[in-house]
Amino acid sequence: MAEYFRDLVPGNYYWGCGTLNTSGLHVKSKWSIPGEESVSTFMPHPEHMAGPTDVVNGGIISALVDCHSVLTAVAREYHGEGRPVGDGEKIWCVTGTLTVKYLKPTPIDQPIDLVARVVETKGKRTNIECTVSSGGVTTAEGLVVAFRVDPEWTGG
Repeated sequence: MAEYFRDLVPGNYYWGCGTLNTSGLHVKSKWSIPGEESVSTFMPHPEHMAGPTDVVNGGIISALVDCHSVLTAVAREYHGEGRPVGDGEKIWCVTGTLTVKYLKPTPIDQPIDLVARVVETKGKRTNIECTVSSGGVTTAEGLVVAFRVDPEWTGG
C-alpha cells in the first residue's frame, strides 16, 4: 500500500501533487500524526529559481504550501470518515484562501521540508497551517483554508 496521499487519490491531475500530471511538482505528502499533521520533502530544480539563481521562486513556495495543505485537507476528510485515502467515494478539496508569509530566502540547492497542521475543521472547511523550512531554518509560513467540494467537481 502506498504511503503518500497523492498515490492514493484517484484521478489526481493537480499540478503540485498529481501523479497523472507529468509536468507537475510531484509533491509527496504523508501523515506524521494521522489526522493532524503531514510532512513532505521537496527537492527544488534549477528552473524553480527566483531572480537570484540560488533561491527558490516565491510562486513555487506558494504552490508547495497550497498543494501540500490542500492534499492534507483531503486526507483529513478521509480520516474523519474513518476510511483510507482514496477508499470509496472520492473526496476533493479546493483552495478557498492561501496566505504565505515569506521570512527568509529558501535555498535552491537543498531539500525543502513542509509540515502541515490541521488547525480546525468545521463543516466543509479545513484550516491548515504550513511551515516551510530548509536546512532547519523556517523560510516561510502559510495558512490555507480548504473547502470540500462535491465529487462531481472533477467529473465524479
